[in-house]
Amino acid sequence: MEYYIKYSSDVLPWYYLAAIDQFERNIQEVRNDIPKREGAVAIQFSDDYWTGVLNPLLDDTNLNSIAFFNGRGLDGNQDGIADRKNDDDVMFTLTEYLMQFGVMEKGFEKALKKYYQRDETVKQIMTNAEIYKEFETLNLDARAFPLAINHNYSYRSTWGDSRGWGGRRMHEGTDLFASYSVPVKSTTFGKVEVMGWNDYGGWRIGIRDVNNTYHYYAHLSGYTKDLKEGDILEPGTIIGYVGSSGYGKEGTSGKFPPHLHYGMYKYNGRVEWAYDPFPSLKRWEREEQSKKNK
Repeated sequence: MEYYIKYSSDVLPWYYLAAIDQFERNIQEVRNDIPKREGAVAIQFSDDYWTGVLNPLLDDTNLNSIAFFNGRGLDGNQDGIADRKNDDDVMFTLTEYLMQFGVMEKGFEKALKKYYQRDETVKQIMTNAEIYKEFETLNLDARAFPLAINHNYSYRSTWGDSRGWGGRRMHEGTDLFASYSVPVKSTTFGKVEVMGWNDYGGWRIGIRDVNNTYHYYAHLSGYTKDLKEGDILEPGTIIGYVGSSGYGKEGTSGKFPPHLHYGMYKYNGRVEWAYDPFPSLKRWEREEQSKKNK
């Protein structure tokens, strides 16, 4: 946070810098082709960007030769060199790039599109910024179990089970069985990215968090009043209610016992894939039970 505040301004708020840094940190954790950067910030620049496309010295730190080869690495700590291992140099280079676009929301989004050239990446970083802005903190690690533990429910690992409706496919999530209308909660700090009808998932909600994770809640009987796409939520916020909707055209219900289908999807800067949410659910359940016992 100290670095974000140091390099922020009235037209470049800290949460824009935090949003990029968090995205970079996230993809480094799940991709083997990107080394984890050592330092306070995770932001990394490519050789071509920092030293210049035709520069024969990939680790060049000389400001004159970097400029000669049209590199963009800059000196942030005033020591006369542009060192990618130095957090101040990295942050100064980042802010100078962003400021070229006038920043604020439209300028920031334009800068992201030009640098990353992926709409999904731009969406993730913009979501990060909105969440940080809403809660005014980086401490967003709290989680919640999606069902209130005082209700009767049951679940087991159903990851990889076969599904037949709509063609053979793998079950990408965990089914939590409970009675109709049991409240469903957001498991995370996040933004409501999508809600509405899906022929497979029925009435469903998708929430994206700052960890490049998309949380999918399906087969709901309905939504919390006034909930809408774009809302920023915290863990434990009631978003809807258990149902048995789906497997047909809009309004289809009752083709299976009432339950919540909960899925988690990770975006690595290139693709998004599903992973088993069962271990996370067990951990969040234990944590809530422990709090209740205390």
